[in-house]
Amino acid sequence: MACLCLKYVDLKLRIIMGTNSFFTEELRSRQNRYFSTDIKKKIVRDLEKNLISVTDVHKTYHVSRSSVYKWIYKYSSMAKKQNKQVVEPKSDTAKIKALEERIRELERIVGQKQLAIDFKDKMIEIAEQRYNVDIKKKLGSKPSSGSKSTKKSTDTK
Repeated sequence: MACLCLKYVDLKLRIIMGTNSFFTEELRSRQNRYFSTDIKKKIVRDLEKNLISVTDVHKTYHVSRSSVYKWIYKYSSMAKKQNKQVVEPKSDTAKIKALEERIRELERIVGQKQLAIDFKDKMIEIAEQRYNVDIKKKLGSKPSSGSKSTKKSTDTK
């Protein structure tokens, strides 16, 4: 009698877990993957040089953080020498990515400003040709007569 109840509960759990997307995603994400020792050693060397972080390895290779720390313990030259290394703070890759993004943004802004300057220069050139007037100021040129200061004298008596 107890066996039938357990089979029923087991069957119900399988049905619930099979239809629930959380459980199916959890089962799919836990596939066993095997990495060669060469790849593990390369990843550990990159971690030691702070080229990548544990989080980067976790996201890139879909491997648990605890596995990465096991690789570090097993393959790290620092661990063999009993040296401690801070692995996680903020990797150089994140800093480099942020700086590259900032450079791209600044280059885009400089390009827009240069286009605006070129447009204004062309407009001035066209206006000079059309109206036969020298619009651009030359260095060392005297100010035009219209730029002198004038005083208005108002006497109210």
